[in-house]
Amino acid sequence: MKKIHTWLAVVLMAVGLGFLAPGPASATTSYCGLEWGSLIESNPAMSTASVTNVRTGQHYCFDRLVVDLNGPVAGYTVQYVPVVVQDGSGFDIPLQGGAFLQVTVNAPSYDSNYNVTYSPAAKAELSNVSGYQTFRQVAYAGSFEGYTSIGLGVRARLPFRVFTLDGPGAGSRMVVDVAHFW
Repeated sequence: MKKIHTWLAVVLMAVGLGFLAPGPASATTSYCGLEWGSLIESNPAMSTASVTNVRTGQHYCFDRLVVDLNGPVAGYTVQYVPVVVQDGSGFDIPLQGGAFLQVTVNAPSYDSNYNVTYSPAAKAELSNVSGYQTFRQVAYAGSFEGYTSIGLGVRARLPFRVFTLDGPGAGSRMVVDVAHFW
């Protein structure tokens, strides 16, 4: 019995001193069979399409933000920021949540004749995300010089992924999934 107590004490000391701690976290992790990360995701290409809608959805492993365009989506930047800023002015966009993603689509919310293609009724709440596991608020941060930005408040700095999809029709979508857990 004395040996068990001795070994237990040694193991507890080793854990306490960090000798048996897990290795450092990587930039990506596997969750629900998918690869996730929390570092900036970006593609510098500019789109000739325009933003037409923003919507959200809930899934088993993640909450999803979808930005619809009326043509092929090209570039984007999605990253965690200390505060989301409004396009053009640089004013802070107040958001609910413990962490904030600035989602920028390299496409305007207006067409080549400067006719508005996306004008949300409530800029502070593009989609009702009450009851979502990860999302806390989705806000419009503006469209300026060919870029459209959205502020996404999430409950914590959780891993995310970004990808694009063709369709429906000649349109396309930029998708941001934020995982429920690490």
